[in-house]
Amino acid sequence: MSRSVRTRPEGSGQALSEAYDTALLDLDGVVYAGGHAIVHAVESLATAREGGMRLAYVTNNALRTPDAVAEHLTELGIPTGADDVITSAQAVARLISEQVPEGARVLVIGGEGLRVALRERGLEPVESADDDPAAVVQGYGGPDLPWGRFAEASYAVARGVPWFASNTDLTIPSGRGIAPGNGAAVQVVRIATGAEPQVAGKPLPPMHRETILRTGAERPLVVGDRLDTDIEGAFNGGVDSLLVLTGVTDAALLLAAPPQHRPTYVDADLRGLLTGQPEVVAEGSGFRCGGWTASAGAGVAPGERGRAGGRLELDGDGAVPDGLRALCAAAWTAAGEGSCELDAGKALARLGW
Repeated sequence: MSRSVRTRPEGSGQALSEAYDTALLDLDGVVYAGGHAIVHAVESLATAREGGMRLAYVTNNALRTPDAVAEHLTELGIPTGADDVITSAQAVARLISEQVPEGARVLVIGGEGLRVALRERGLEPVESADDDPAAVVQGYGGPDLPWGRFAEASYAVARGVPWFASNTDLTIPSGRGIAPGNGAAVQVVRIATGAEPQVAGKPLPPMHRETILRTGAERPLVVGDRLDTDIEGAFNGGVDSLLVLTGVTDAALLLAAPPQHRPTYVDADLRGLLTGQPEVVAEGSGFRCGGWTASAGAGVAPGERGRAGGRLELDGDGAVPDGLRALCAAAWTAAGEGSCELDAGKALARLGW
């Protein structure tokens, strides 16, 4: 599918909760971190839901079951049913079920979420490489997953058993900071075996397919905090996206984003669902959003990599997200279809980053 290269965040004259029928919300870094709700999340989601927007929670974290996730969200003050939760465990279980016989044994390296999803597809979870598995599946198992589980996966994969991974996120947000994710664990088995798994989670198509099948969304908006999973997944699925800056992605990463990582909209947090998005307009040699004007420094032509000393410049005043949107337009336009090495330090410092 051919796509035009995004060179600036889009505007919206409507609140996003009115312009889209379903929000496909990531969890870690968007709704909660380390088990606690992120600021403004509970009230923003309540307002969006009361206005008629369906809320679906789409997570690459395969550790917990949809029931457990729904219970946790409800405890946080976000009423949720298990049918509102879509996990990478469900996506990978469907992928496996399409390639092995019904009732086949699957070696599980991960948590209860994987086991429940496999049983839902008529597959039998097993614990050892000696249980004659037809497949191996690996998903995030929490910080206490024993090292020996990686050995079991390696023994089976080295014998030629098909290997699947729920996702390959290298990191995961926690209440104490950024922790190793399932991608780090997958790398352990990759090193031991030299094999490559089939991956189901964001940003790959199996996860998007699972989400659309389970939600029936017609005008979905992906809401996430990660460029390489949430935003790229929306790009691959051909749907719009909102990046919130409450998780992994910071402003510097956003400005350096290649085309597949550039979100449709940018906002500080989930309050962005409840408002329109201001338009970014070309003005002279730069771009204006709200009270801010941003431009790429001298010596940087559209589509070229910035030369040494090239920088982003920001003038004006106003809301911080508006300044960031203007900077995105200047940086993405300079980068075109590639990347652009620009010094954004002073510009971001003006916004408090």
